[in-house]
Amino acid sequence: MSKKKQGGKVRQHHQRAGKRLGLKISGNQKVSTGAILVRQRGTKFHAGCNVKVGRDHTLYAVGTGKVQFKTRNGKAVVDVV
Repeated sequence: MSKKKQGGKVRQHHQRAGKRLGLKISGNQKVSTGAILVRQRGTKFHAGCNVKVGRDHTLYAVGTGKVQFKTRNGKAVVDVV
């Protein structure tokens, strides 16, 4: 006599840890040089004034100032002014 397993394959898959993506700084917040502004996959947000793009599309501040989120030509842009 054989019995059926209950959820044998489903239980073997473990949950993968989240990658902590998204905005790290909100608008009008003061930042210093090197501060990470956005962690993202692809360029959902584009680099503006005083902002550079890392090799994994991370946006970070090149100068000190306040963060501003804008749209230019239909694209979301992050500036440090």
